[in-house]
Amino acid sequence: MIYDVIIVGKGPAGLSAAIYTVRANLNTLVIGQSNSGLYKAAKIENYFGFSEAVSGSDLLKAGELQARRLGADITDEEVLEINKTDNFEVITREKSYYAKTVLMASGQPQKKLEIDGLKEMEGIGVSYCTTCDGFFYRGLKVGVLGNKYFAIHEAEELKAFTNDITIYTNGMELEYKGDYNKLHDNFRIVNKSIQKLYGKDCLEAIYFTDGTFEKLDGLFIANDIASGIDFAKKLGVLTKGASIVVDENQKTNIEGLYAAGDCTGGFKQIATAVGQGALAAGRISEFIRKEKLINIQLTFS
Repeated sequence: MIYDVIIVGKGPAGLSAAIYTVRANLNTLVIGQSNSGLYKAAKIENYFGFSEAVSGSDLLKAGELQARRLGADITDEEVLEINKTDNFEVITREKSYYAKTVLMASGQPQKKLEIDGLKEMEGIGVSYCTTCDGFFYRGLKVGVLGNKYFAIHEAEELKAFTNDITIYTNGMELEYKGDYNKLHDNFRIVNKSIQKLYGKDCLEAIYFTDGTFEKLDGLFIANDIASGIDFAKKLGVLTKGASIVVDENQKTNIEGLYAAGDCTGGFKQIATAVGQGALAAGRISEFIRKEKLINIQLTFS
């Protein structure tokens, strides 16, 4: 099945957009996990329409129920990658989904890595995009930093360029439900805590808190789960810092790809995210109607 729109993210922007797209009679799929920072908000008193404070959890649950009632398909899955050919392919741990348009509404990465030398090595050995930079490390020793499935996915991507791949979990337990023996056959896994990255003109070594170190040519950051900025970089979407660049219609520089909410930066409020989601949904609806009209005209020409 090819959806009219896939929305990546179950926060205020994504759910708001879904409510509008299904009411515009678009086949809509929302993919995301219940990990929004809004779930931790015990009281919200600055969002329109509530005479009493409402928790972030209750607000999100109500939005999801509303979107489902109107006809949106919603699945709780981790999105690993978004690709673009004729249509968009959204890859999760379970399967791939396809759509004519995509709205990225997955927020910004929350976890910040406090590792000495990380910032200094960015662009000269430290990368955040295997698709963008994997080619430069053909046959070299590379690492992937992370302890969730996203890190394993990125390590798999690097196998096209080198067989010398290590997953560094930075002292965390690797979250993996599959066959560990098979995983170890493909990758080396190091669970030590990282102290610093070292290099003069480029990355040369990774040092651990136990006093040991390893030589390393490249390190790809895949900490926590993939975010909107990770998808954007792989697709070639324009970004500014940790934010996705959009125009006044929430459109990116790639046709059919939109973004809304915290992943676009700006004023990080629920009302802003909801408004951006609604605006993006309206523009997506116009885009789909225009495409359908063109196809009809081509059929009868």
